[in-house]
Amino acid sequence: MASKKTGRKAPARAAAKKVAKQAGAPVAGPDGPPPPLPDLLGRLRQAIREPKCELDHTDAWTLLIATILSAQSTDKMINTVTPALFERWPTPAALASAPRGEVEQAVHRTGFFRNKAKSIQGAALAVHTEHGGEVPRDLDTLVKLPGVARKTANVVLGIAYGIPSGIAVDTHVSRVSQRLALTVEKNPEKVERALCALLDQDEWIGTGHRLLLLGRYVCLAKSPDCANCPINELCPSRTAPPHGPWEDRAAHCDARVARRGA
Repeated sequence: MASKKTGRKAPARAAAKKVAKQAGAPVAGPDGPPPPLPDLLGRLRQAIREPKCELDHTDAWTLLIATILSAQSTDKMINTVTPALFERWPTPAALASAPRGEVEQAVHRTGFFRNKAKSIQGAALAVHTEHGGEVPRDLDTLVKLPGVARKTANVVLGIAYGIPSGIAVDTHVSRVSQRLALTVEKNPEKVERALCALLDQDEWIGTGHRLLLLGRYVCLAKSPDCANCPINELCPSRTAPPHGPWEDRAAHCDARVARRGA
């Protein structure tokens, strides 16, 4: 009886997966092995030539605060809040000594504003009193700051200082990595370890950021634009055939990222 049940369910699952593909919906997981790494990296480099952090910042300090605020929010929203925030309190010392209620009001639109106000003021106080006003340049010290977890530390070290301490894994990086079968892990730290093991250290910053931007603008959570994805032929989770040569799709992706999806 057990074998008969299994036999009936397998075709049903296959049929459901086929329907999902035809409808353009994302499949549950990859249908094959991961793509050859050199081919994948080559296409990503051409598709996103200059991966840039989309949190507006001027230095490590402003990037640190912007990244803390970005939790459960969007870069676009943070970029509307931080200019006034830094104009009013431009230094760690100034932000640390600001009235809490005023800081809460300034970051209210980012969500979870009470916790975020507490975190950025705590980080500001630590940077001012313990580090001479300079954001630390090592991971172990950074993650001791209030509101700073490993992802935030990796962003600051990689983007502001060019230090490859690891790979900043957010929902986009995690999703794209799983669809490409680069990892089966879902926990961010485990995804990071898997990606760091695959890549040379000098690839951590650039490739990590390219995966993020690909996930943000092409490999979307609900409706991935597989037809226009520059790595379509390499992806074991693709849900549609590619449109045109991959080089044309890469140019289209590069332009889309440069316009921030506009």
